[in-house]
Amino acid sequence: MIKYVDWNLISYADAWKQQQEVFDAMIAAKMDKQPTADMQQIVYCEHPHVYTLGKHGKPSNMLVNEEFLKKINASFYPIDRGGDITYHGPGQIVGYPLLDLENFNLSLKDYIYNIEECIIRTLAHYNIEGDRLAGATGVWLEKDSPRARKICAIGVRASRYVTMHGFAFNVNTDLKYFSYINPCGFVDKGVTSLQQELGHEVPLSEVKDLLTKNFDSLLR
Repeated sequence: MIKYVDWNLISYADAWKQQQEVFDAMIAAKMDKQPTADMQQIVYCEHPHVYTLGKHGKPSNMLVNEEFLKKINASFYPIDRGGDITYHGPGQIVGYPLLDLENFNLSLKDYIYNIEECIIRTLAHYNIEGDRLAGATGVWLEKDSPRARKICAIGVRASRYVTMHGFAFNVNTDLKYFSYINPCGFVDKGVTSLQQELGHEVPLSEVKDLLTKNFDSLLR
């Protein structure tokens, strides 16, 4: 059984701290040979403007300095997930699945595949074809064309099969904030959002309901 939680708009620092508490508690339970099923949750939230850099990311993919970040009301955090640099902000659904993959008999690779599949199925509801791009985790549109663009970034951390961090799905995101970085380390590919593709805003609550339905069918 997975619990779904909505933290709404929350600072990145607070969300990271709260995730870490659940993550640590689940690992402690596993070490103590206690069940973790009731502790599992998938968190949805939005963040104020923030850039995060994964542990193997290149700081040079941040294209602006600290002074400019202040000017655009954005903050910056080097963090302990995989992946390179990405942006979080209002209008974007950030998902933090805090799961014990052993409860689902999933490898880390299969788990990431399932996150991608959840986003792909959600996009299909809007008649948008999402896809995977070899060597580039996340969900892409028109992946084999010069117009290839990312609509969802994924970066996770796992220890003893317990996961934290997760995905960032651009719904009504202000895409200009991506122009200040090389998103996920790419210099030759674009980013997009559901709003950009459809030509109108989409209620976040509607998208969260679709994500929940799709996660439920994938994580049985």
